[in-house]
Amino acid sequence: MAKETGETGTLVQDLQKTMERLSSEVQELKESAPKDSLAIGIISGSLDRILAAFIISLGAAAYDMEVHLFFSFWSISALRDSAKKAKKNFLGKMFGWMLPKGTRKLKLSQMNMAGMGPKMIRMLMDKNGVPSLEDMVKQAGEFGVKIYVCQMSMDLMGISKDELIDYPNLKLVGVSTFLALAQEAKQTFFL
Repeated sequence: MAKETGETGTLVQDLQKTMERLSSEVQELKESAPKDSLAIGIISGSLDRILAAFIISLGAAAYDMEVHLFFSFWSISALRDSAKKAKKNFLGKMFGWMLPKGTRKLKLSQMNMAGMGPKMIRMLMDKNGVPSLEDMVKQAGEFGVKIYVCQMSMDLMGISKDELIDYPNLKLVGVSTFLALAQEAKQTFFL
């Protein structure tokens, strides 16, 4: 009988150790699991891709996901406020002149048709009850979608913070910020 009690005690101890180990492993997995968040890297400054970024963002935010948009290079044009002026050097003025100034000046990536494409898309959006890009940007701010703008891209393209839209969750950052957000995100897209 004593032998059986000893074996049972050893078995119980082994089970307790296994349960502790498994509990520790589960806790580690929980801590390293991706957050319920979405990270979108946006490089293109075309109307259709900026629209896609905001449509996806609003959908994710509606599902209570944390959303992070990283604007780099040409996409930053969508964040320029057409009413704001900024003091610039010669190259900054040249880029400012060549780049679209705000969402209403963005071209389509396909079928731009000498500027008629964006007008046609906007007309179709209106006809079908789809909010304008400007309304989507406003809604994104209300839903807590965070916008990160690549400081290096801004510097290279001569864009200053003074000419960006007023947005509640807009930050100027480096690429390492986006990489950290993308690493923690459940989903990451590039447009």
